[in-house]
Amino acid sequence: MRILITGAAGFIGSHLADSLLEDGFEVFGLDNFNDYYDPHLKYDRVEYFGHEVYNCDLKNFDDLDVMFGKIEPDVVIHLAARAGVRDSYGKENLYHQDNIVATQNLIQVCKMYNVLKVVYASTSSVYGGTPIPPTGWVEHEVTGHQLNPYAYTKYCNECQFKISGLNNVGLRFFTVYGPWGRPDMALYQFTDAICHDEPIQAFNYGNMKRDFTYIGDIVEGIKIALFADLPTNEIYNIGRGKQVDLMHFISRIGKEVGKEPEVILAPRHPADTLETWSNTGKLRELGYKPKVNIEQGVEAFVRWFKEYYGYKG
Repeated sequence: MRILITGAAGFIGSHLADSLLEDGFEVFGLDNFNDYYDPHLKYDRVEYFGHEVYNCDLKNFDDLDVMFGKIEPDVVIHLAARAGVRDSYGKENLYHQDNIVATQNLIQVCKMYNVLKVVYASTSSVYGGTPIPPTGWVEHEVTGHQLNPYAYTKYCNECQFKISGLNNVGLRFFTVYGPWGRPDMALYQFTDAICHDEPIQAFNYGNMKRDFTYIGDIVEGIKIALFADLPTNEIYNIGRGKQVDLMHFISRIGKEVGKEPEVILAPRHPADTLETWSNTGKLRELGYKPKVNIEQGVEAFVRWFKEYYGYKG
């Protein structure tokens, strides 16, 4: 099987490529290596994991067509996107181009080359202001109350695939973290601040909760969706299924770094969801079993961070 991953130099894409290569599959990657965060980290991921990634911007239809003709993929895992909840404010057109236009190009090329299946990334951010029921968000409960441009572009991606005619599966990721993670994510920023004796801002005065999901569990969930015989247009939550208080999260990072965090309590940011919580029952029926808890995951990330940046403490 020839597997194409878009966003293959990204955090999730690089880990996924590594796992699929270990499983013996032919894996090819596309990435535009944009500067949303330092591209050196992306190049370092590719070098570390050793997978093949072609420089290609999905917004350029002709280049994408050429790549598909060269690779001839059987299946596509679409992870490429411009991420960033807060960063998307005031950049609606940029996010529209990178997430909606690019995805429509990909859909068209997949149809041209008779791709057998597409697994694509969505996000827990699509739930936005949807009230959380007692057992966590269930896939059919999205109300359209997205709180930021990034979230609505990802919800639009779900709609694009639903009417595409392609055999597709959507995955809503819940706060993915782990080694080689993105610099714009809280774990990375908090670890960096604590290491350098800088204060951390805790929004909504620290009263927030997240369903943190370790990268290894995300990869296993993607592989389940890829290889299972599923009806088309299905969407699945991928999360740990447990909420973690923000202040406990910060405390845990401090413990692993070996320093007491300095926390500044700040008002809620308008782009932020106060809490997230995945109901993963639908994916668990297919064998999904997240294994890594927050203590193990934070320890793994901090260890990688110290090694990557040569931090001695």
